[in-house]
Amino acid sequence: MRNTKWTLALTLAAFAAAPAVAQELTGTLKKVKDTGTITIGHRDSSIPFSYYDDKQNVVGYAQDICMKIVDAVKAELKMPNLKVVLNPVTSATRIPLMANGTVDLECGSTTNNLDRQKQVSFTNTHFVTANRYVAKKASNIKTLNDLKGKTVVSTSGTTNLKWLTEENGKQNLGMSILTAKDHAEAFLMVETDRAAAFFMDDILLYSLVAGSKAPADYVIGAEAYSVEPYGIMLRKDDPAFQKVADSATATLYKSGAIMPIYDKWFLKPVPPKNINLNVPVSEPLKKEFANPTNSGDPAAYK
Repeated sequence: MRNTKWTLALTLAAFAAAPAVAQELTGTLKKVKDTGTITIGHRDSSIPFSYYDDKQNVVGYAQDICMKIVDAVKAELKMPNLKVVLNPVTSATRIPLMANGTVDLECGSTTNNLDRQKQVSFTNTHFVTANRYVAKKASNIKTLNDLKGKTVVSTSGTTNLKWLTEENGKQNLGMSILTAKDHAEAFLMVETDRAAAFFMDDILLYSLVAGSKAPADYVIGAEAYSVEPYGIMLRKDDPAFQKVADSATATLYKSGAIMPIYDKWFLKPVPPKNINLNVPVSEPLKKEFANPTNSGDPAAYK
């Protein structure tokens, strides 16, 4: 009888413990487990980070990194058949859609800074760029001062637009600032002379110029106005999901497995026009790959 009671007690204890294990999942991991899907927010024209190719497939450097995180989530949850849902976002909608739970990862060209970290979180930095402008060579613009009283443009919801608006006031430049819904529209404004310059991260400007009808017609400003570290965006205060993403990206970067991915998008021809951006890994990015960080402080990348 004593053995029977002991066996029954063990059985009941096992059943009692089972729900506790299931309850360990919280936040994004629980959402993904419960729905059987993970939703990736992507951009439509942030070449070469996240964009539609000529077959309307979502491709890019950040997209490839996001899929490595998805693989880590599949392994963590033991869900090899986890469904991936793609959800387009813009510069203006990406943070709200992350905060309200619509997307689980945002894979694009999003700057990680201290202000944004009040609303969302980021995994380890995957690229380091700088804020500059592109203008037509014929305009003979060499400095910010040359844009006094002129019409300029930046993309809605970007750190570049925020900086431009603040600097316009600080320096009393009297610029008329237009906002575009995406980078392609902003560049088109310069192309069609509706704006004298477009302020954006230099890597995106290089790709837009390279893919334009007349690349030789444009110049990208020599002065860098700010350091812009890019990160994959996650929901704030979700340590379990953050741990999975950080571990996946740190392993990717420190192992050197990131280099074939980097070369594919920055040192080889990329779709849809098969243009080679020819942008080698910068020294700040080499340091980041060796010692991954999700710091939003620009000083961490100098």
